[in-house]
Amino acid sequence: MDIFTTVKAAVTVRQAAEHYGLQVSRNGMTCCPFHDDRHPSMKLNERYFYCFGCGATGDVIDLVAKLFGLSSYEAAKKLAHDFGIDPGKPPAAIALPKPERPLLRAYRQEEVRCLRVLCDYLHLLERWKVQYAPKTAADTLDDRFVEACQMLDYVEYLADLLIAAELEQRVKIVEMLNKDGLIAGLEERLDRLKKEDGAYEKQNAA
Repeated sequence: MDIFTTVKAAVTVRQAAEHYGLQVSRNGMTCCPFHDDRHPSMKLNERYFYCFGCGATGDVIDLVAKLFGLSSYEAAKKLAHDFGIDPGKPPAAIALPKPERPLLRAYRQEEVRCLRVLCDYLHLLERWKVQYAPKTAADTLDDRFVEACQMLDYVEYLADLLIAAELEQRVKIVEMLNKDGLIAGLEERLDRLKKEDGAYEKQNAA
């Protein structure tokens, strides 16, 4: 049995979503992580998901691939690793309930939060580098352009590590990002900037 079939037989879409930090209601709805979703619009069935807002759909492997920016094969390997699946075992043995490890679960949720904040910051820096680039050599450099030039490669490097590094290295990165409230401060700053952008757009539209 190949790894795709084994993983899909062992892990439901809802199990994967909750494992990676999504809050799922009793009726299987969650806020879609693939667009700015303020009210739950993604339905998680046992074998597939569908977002009524942006149209994202797929199976458990597609969900993890989109969440972490992985190929289908990398997503299947991540699921097998994170859920302790051995592709050589029969599906009945794989499907046995596994003991809950609350500390690991809490870490996974924190890892997903750090990755989400880093990706949001990365997209902001990419936009700033284009939007606030000097038009001529005589222009004064905008602080946002300077920040984008200084931080872009480093933030991209951290995000890549959180996606692909070994667990031990990912744990150290999450600890570093949470030290002295770094990730919380960045998350708060991103929320504030988003609100300021929204207010600016409303003013211009008025």
